[in-house]
Amino acid sequence: MAKAEYRYNPKTLTYEKAELSIKGRLLKFLGYIGTGMVFSIVFLAIFYALFDSPKEKKLKRENEHLTLELDLFDKKLNEMESVLDNLQDRDDNVYRVVFEADPIPANIRKAGFGGVNRYGDLEGYDHSEAVIKTAQKLDQLAKQMYIQSKSLDEVYNMAVKKEKMLSSIPAIMPVAKKNLKRVASGFGMRIHPILKIRKMHPGMDFTAPTGTPIYSSGDGVVEKVKTARGGYGKHIVINHGYGYQTLYAHLNEYNVKRGQKVKRGDVIGYVGNTGRSTGPHLHYEVIKDNVKINPVNFYSNDLTPEEYELMIEISSQTNQSFD
Repeated sequence: MAKAEYRYNPKTLTYEKAELSIKGRLLKFLGYIGTGMVFSIVFLAIFYALFDSPKEKKLKRENEHLTLELDLFDKKLNEMESVLDNLQDRDDNVYRVVFEADPIPANIRKAGFGGVNRYGDLEGYDHSEAVIKTAQKLDQLAKQMYIQSKSLDEVYNMAVKKEKMLSSIPAIMPVAKKNLKRVASGFGMRIHPILKIRKMHPGMDFTAPTGTPIYSSGDGVVEKVKTARGGYGKHIVINHGYGYQTLYAHLNEYNVKRGQKVKRGDVIGYVGNTGRSTGPHLHYEVIKDNVKINPVNFYSNDLTPEEYELMIEISSQTNQSFD
């Protein structure tokens, strides 16, 4: 119960009960309200300092979830980086080695980004450092993947060219390998059948009956179909590209014409005895960059290891050539 207030009245020389005016009552009421508000504010401040509001709890849960997602994303990026490193290693040390191409320098694969700060708008937050680190890693991986994609395009083009080159290089015997003893004379110094002196024999001689089919030893274009009274007689020259040519001499007849495209294994003519020859046979030459080289090295698609050894043994005999 509130205490009553009294005031001294000098006129009546007595204490009289004080009556508040409307203004006084209003001020007193406002004083109570103000005191209550102060206590309420202090209470709420202490409460919110000790306990989170529902909104703050929600934001904290969202932040924890985002932090977890960021960690998982970073782990995924690390896995992608590992896969990409493996692909880059195979690209440099397998694919490019096979196709005789230089590896991509590490300073190009791992190059960073120069210039202005790309991540300035990510600064100033609680997790800025983690977010910026992840963004940098993502940008780096994107750049490396772009470089690797271009490299694989290049490797694919090299593979296409390599396939064409492998199809073009002479790689089979020009006559059927039914009997390797048809190899009558090999590449090197041999006794000339007419001059009877040792002379360089720039090809291989295969004995066979007249009319035996002769095969192109690689893909190419017929560069020459010519008949000479002496020398090679009726002969064909095929340009295989990549610096390779093959010559087929002493033919009985042709099965191709100049400018015609041929595939490995196509019949281009038939064994004969034309030109300077001492019997029906095929004289076969392989030319690389205008230099005549030993044809025995170009039967990889045709002979087993045992047959190849026998071929080398027969072709190495210093006997008499047929032309």
